[in-house]
Amino acid sequence: MRTIQRALLAVVAFAASLAIAADGVAFITNLKGEVAVDGNSRPPILSELARGQKLTLGKESQAAVMYIASGKEYALRGPGEYVVKETEVAAASGMPPVTRNTEWRATNKVLVQVAQSSAASVRMRSIGPPKAEPAKSVFPAKGNIATLQPTFKWASANPKGEFTLSVVGEDKPVHQAKAGGTTYRLGAKLKPDTEYVWAVNAGTQELGGGKFRTLPGDAIQRIEKRKPEEKAEFSDRILYALLLHELGAAQEAQEAWARLAQERSDLPELASLAR
Repeated sequence: MRTIQRALLAVVAFAASLAIAADGVAFITNLKGEVAVDGNSRPPILSELARGQKLTLGKESQAAVMYIASGKEYALRGPGEYVVKETEVAAASGMPPVTRNTEWRATNKVLVQVAQSSAASVRMRSIGPPKAEPAKSVFPAKGNIATLQPTFKWASANPKGEFTLSVVGEDKPVHQAKAGGTTYRLGAKLKPDTEYVWAVNAGTQELGGGKFRTLPGDAIQRIEKRKPEEKAEFSDRILYALLLHELGAAQEAQEAWARLAQERSDLPELASLAR
């Protein structure tokens, strides 16, 4: 029952955040412990915040708020009350926020898209606790990818096969090789903004395969530039997953959400985004 109530509260909070999206000036990039917005229960991660909204943090609780226009992030620690203003978060009581300047610029559009996706997923899975799924067994399976040198993955009990990669519309493969295990990494880079099809076959048996398109060169450069280190701030890794989602690299975004969800089991909405 508590799991159901928690999931439904998350959906209600997401709906409220969508209602104020037009006036949103900031959004939540991290939170731990007892955090409330305008007296309501803990908001989901990535909820938008409008001018004048108030955050209340309990003892030893934490929250981080990033402004959409500037990318400036405010780290809050409880106990305390904080007010969202046009360009900054001010302390009404408690410790003053600690600020951090970043290069991130999330858009209202992607925040709303992710909020809607997470809310629907949490609602559908409200009868049980959401869990992060492991990395997809086939990659790339479909859609766009954010790398020119992917590691192809497939699931098969057969340890050996023939790997073939072709540009869609061309008869001659651009790469062929023997593959062992369930992964294969290209030695050379692919072309940006190009559609490919790949397959791994053992005789007449197909072990894995898919069709995908590499992102344009400028998008790939943007992603590579923003890719955070393994021990980077939690909010930086959150924003990186958002960037992958925004640029259409859906499968890689799901894997990024899954890694974050495994790290933060107290944020069930992350697990819902990994699906």
